[in-house]
Amino acid sequence: MSATQIHTTNQLDEQEARWFAVYTAYKREKLVSKRLADRSIEAYLPLLEYTRRYERKVRSVELPLISGYIFVKITRKEYVPVLETPDVVNFVKFARNLIAIPESEIKIIQRIVGEVSDVEVRTNEFCEGDEVEIIGGKLTGLRGKLLEGQENKNLLIELTHTGLSLRMYIAPGLLMKVQPSGLGRR
Repeated sequence: MSATQIHTTNQLDEQEARWFAVYTAYKREKLVSKRLADRSIEAYLPLLEYTRRYERKVRSVELPLISGYIFVKITRKEYVPVLETPDVVNFVKFARNLIAIPESEIKIIQRIVGEVSDVEVRTNEFCEGDEVEIIGGKLTGLRGKLLEGQENKNLLIELTHTGLSLRMYIAPGLLMKVQPSGLGRR
């Protein structure tokens, strides 16, 4: 797909709501999400639950998957109200163009938030740089590249339209090596 095709198919539309990434003020993602909901603007903030141990107690906290980002599904008429929302810094743009994020990439993020495992990959089955596909669980069909680091246990998933790469741990039984030419749907 050429750059002009991406630009014309992904810009703001008058009637069809599309996903866009928005920068938020530091540590204000949850507050921005609530404020957008109060304005009846569809927003998605991917959160992961972490357990924090303190001296006298253990607490679960939800932190954003991607710090400083929130995703909004808007039409052209909702563009300005999003920017007017307190603690919204700006839309994420590429070369000064507002580029929509495909629904499929938002679904990938939703699947990642629903299932990320700290189980380690057996190092004798995979090598650094291997292209793998997840064959079980909520992330079935997702493809990525096995990264170097921590004995080759990291999987890199690239979301091309957001310009982000996500690194996660995947259970070894859920991975299958694929041929590099088959890596069309990362």
